Amino acid sequence: MHIDNLFLCWDEFRKEKQKKRDVLEFERHLEDNIFELHRQLENQTYRHGPYITFHIWDPKHRVISKATVRDRLVHHLIFNELYRIFDPKFIYHSYASRLDKGTHLAVNNLAIALRKVSRNNSRNVFALKCDIYKFFYSVSHQKLLQIIKNKISDKHFLWLIEEVVKSFVVDNFSRERERVTGLPIGNLSSQIFANIYLNELDQFIKHRLHARHYFRYADDFIILSSNKHELINQCATIQHLLQQELQLSLHPDKVSIRKFGQGIDSLGYIILPHHIVLRNKTKRRMFRKIALARNKFEAGQLSQGSFIQTIQSYLGMLTHCNGHGLEQDLLQLVFDREYFERTGTAVIPER
Repeated sequence: MHIDNLFLCWDEFRKEKQKKRDVLEFERHLEDNIFELHRQLENQTYRHGPYITFHIWDPKHRVISKATVRDRLVHHLIFNELYRIFDPKFIYHSYASRLDKGTHLAVNNLAIALRKVSRNNSRNVFALKCDIYKFFYSVSHQKLLQIIKNKISDKHFLWLIEEVVKSFVVDNFSRERERVTGLPIGNLSSQIFANIYLNELDQFIKHRLHARHYFRYADDFIILSSNKHELINQCATIQHLLQQELQLSLHPDKVSIRKFGQGIDSLGYIILPHHIVLRNKTKRRMFRKIALARNKFEAGQLSQGSFIQTIQSYLGMLTHCNGHGLEQDLLQLVFDREYFERTGTAVIPER
């Protein structure tokens, strides 16, 4: 493990984090910290530190576990190496935490597939939509490490992976089975661990169930078929596999089969036969956040650059759906044209 890799990881890690207090403190003695971390990694004396836990509601409640800067740098190192090894083995339609993928491409490709299978809405097509119950809390450490060991033989690297995996445990999550589970939400390493773990599911669905139109983003997945009964049978088979092989289960309240004409809910959008619209919950959250950002900007709690960046990100999101009307509402909420033209405080985005 060359020290240059740690410095490269640091350059990647610190992007958009330069002003964070813990990052600044680490950077104040950067060379000393990285050389000491490298020594610990080489000698296998490195031990992962504790996590700081906090809660967010965006939109649903999540418990975020934040590691120290030192440990997050190690997560970055692990992510890069595992990504290099495993990503070429992943299916194309796995979209979370991968280069040149993401939510917008997932929604666009799902819409293309729906129109293809439905022959431009000339025949019925159904979508089986599933969510894995408490996925990150349920991941088995033993199973995850075994999957990784099947592909990697470097004992030094395996030691480091095991140190990070076992740094987080969900206490008393599964009382009926004595097993150690859990990945911390918020860790970069958890993102690659999740894709490695759920690649077992992806491969099963694609090569054992022979599902031609299967899409996954994190722990949500969708299968398309013109045969509703086929999807019902596949769902039962998937539930069995998850329980027996991966020690997971489908969320009982988040399994549904819908016709294309009813609209397919995916990643904040509703895909319909002739257009894509923003989901109502997403719209409400967007306007709530924009109003909050404007209030903070006017109170001097948010910089002009950050304020404009927030608006641009939402305008960008609207380009992926039929959102012209929403765009006008957004700009009306955010910009008092006379005020901004008079003071020059901000620039109204060109659309």
